[in-house]
This record gives sequence, C-alpha cells and structure tokens, in this order.
Amino acid sequence: MTAHPIAPIGGRAAWTGAEMARDTSWVMALPAGAQEEIAATLAALGERLVPRFDARHFALPATAAFLREVAQELEHGRGLVRLTGLDPARFSAADLKRVFWGLMCHLGTPLPQNTTGEVLAEVTDETGVGAAVAAGSARARSRSTGALRFHTDKCDLLCLLCASNGIAGGISRIVSTVAIHDAMAARRPDLLAVLYQEFWRARPADEEGEGMASCPFPMPVFARGPDGDFTSQYSRTYVEMAQGMPGVPPLTPQQVEAMDMLAALADELCVEMPFEPGQIQLMNQHVTYHGRTAYADDAATGARRNLLRIWLASPISRALPAGHADQWGDVRAGALRGGAIPGRSAVAA
Repeated sequence: MTAHPIAPIGGRAAWTGAEMARDTSWVMALPAGAQEEIAATLAALGERLVPRFDARHFALPATAAFLREVAQELEHGRGLVRLTGLDPARFSAADLKRVFWGLMCHLGTPLPQNTTGEVLAEVTDETGVGAAVAAGSARARSRSTGALRFHTDKCDLLCLLCASNGIAGGISRIVSTVAIHDAMAARRPDLLAVLYQEFWRARPADEEGEGMASCPFPMPVFARGPDGDFTSQYSRTYVEMAQGMPGVPPLTPQQVEAMDMLAALADELCVEMPFEPGQIQLMNQHVTYHGRTAYADDAATGARRNLLRIWLASPISRALPAGHADQWGDVRAGALRGGAIPGRSAVAA
C-alpha cells in the first residue's frame, strides 16, 4: 500500500458488492469430513465449557489447514469470509456454542465484549426498537429488531454464527472500507482528506465502563499504520454522541459532509446477503464495516433471530498507528488488543 493517504489503495480488499455478488468465492464451504471431525473433537471435550478451552483442546488436524487459509484471506485478502456447511441441527444450543468457540479459537484469541465479562454474545431481540434508540448503548442497539448503521466492533476479527433467523428481514450488509476510500479518492479527495483528520468519539459505557463514558477521545476515521496498512474504526453513533460533551468541538460542515458521503458510498458499494442458520460470517474490522436491515421475529410460532458473536484478536494482524493505542491498548502487529478490556484474553485456562 502507498503511504500517501489520498492515493487509491486497490488490491483484493477493495471489492464492491457487485463484484462479490458475481464472484461468490468469498463464501467458503467447510472441507469434506469437517463436521465429523468437529463432532469427534466436541465429544472429546467432555464437560469443558466456554470459555475454559482453546484451540489446544479443540484440535482439528484435518480442518486446521483450511482455517489457516481463512485467516490469511481475512488479513491479506478480501477481509470477508462466510463459512457454510455447518448443520446447527446436529448440536444442542450449548454444544453449538462450544463448536463455534472451538473453531474461532483457530483464528485468534477471543476477547471480552463488555465490562461484565461477556465472551460469547447472543445477539437477539432483548429491548424493542424504541428502547434501543433511547438507550444509545451498543448492546441495546444490536439486540433489538431495528436496522443497524454501518460500523465496526473493537476487535481485529468479528465472528458471527447464525443459530436461527427471524421470519423476515435481518439482511446482512457488509462493505469494504478500502472501496469507500478509493471511491472518495476518485470523486471527492477533499472529503477523503477530512476523514484522515480527528473525529471526537464517545465511549460506550456497556463496553468500556461508566467511568470511561465521560472520557471522549479523538481518532481519525481512516488511518495508515507504520507499514502503510489501512485501518478504519468507526461508528457515526459514537461520533454523534460525543457532541456536547465537555471539551469536544462541534463537528465542522466538512466533517458532516464527509460522513454523509461515507454513508452514501457504503450503501452504494455494500454486499447484501441473507444470513442462514449454520453460516459463520467473518469480517476484518480494519477493512470492512457491517450493518443489517431491520427484522421481525414471529411470536406466534417462536421463530426468532439469534446470532452468536465472538470478538477475536488475530495473531497475524497489521500494525496500527501509535495514536490508536487509546482505543486498542496495543498497536503492534499480532498483539493481543481490542475488546472491552484491552490486552485481556477471554479464554480461561
């Protein structure tokens, strides 16, 4: 990658939704025999539950090479993979969590997702749309039936397993932030330059604690690490929540215009795809944003949407700018970083 922030980046991570719809090689099936190997490994776990095991305890000799390829694709390729071939009907709810955890431990180190120590989240409707909007927290917004704007989570790799889906909606939306960057470089390089400047953000209390919620911080939307690698960590919600907090300057008209164009390009360039039970969606949070359409559960039949979520620190992650340490804890390549408590693993040996 070029070190010049206004130049297009290109490469395999600069995909568009139209390209991904034509070339679905990013949807990767588990290799033949993987489910049988997973079932045998699960049986060998005995009574060990999440988070009291890792890849050492969930050995997958025949499937491990495939998972290493997936990890490389996430860091050095498109930054987006959807895994298919896992049949959730084969497992109890508790065992499905153990299978998901065991597989993901081959890709990285799980992280705590909030200050309560949640390590494997169930993203399902808990609040209702009205309460979610009023609360403004990460948990309330994600665990409602409402639509979610494009954003990132505070981890190298975001992993979602669809355990079940609602009867309508809930379409997964993913966009390449590299593609957004390059489209801006071509159309509005002046606004692209604005996104390389600092935007003040609020901290979600449920992820970082009540004491940190009153401590907004500045960080650019787009940035390059010391090796020139691109990264974007962004939630417009938290930028907007920071407005009016002590010491936070008002957004400039150029900043608002840049965020508006970013949102418009995300809608234009994203890939949209229904999320089916058993599928696992993996996203590099440095080069993708994700969101979803609103959905509806069916109270009469009991059909509901439930996603299992794990945050990972990747051992092959990119180095980040020094100024990102306030958000990530550690900016070195391959570091244990991110999560609600940076530098702490969710795995309990």
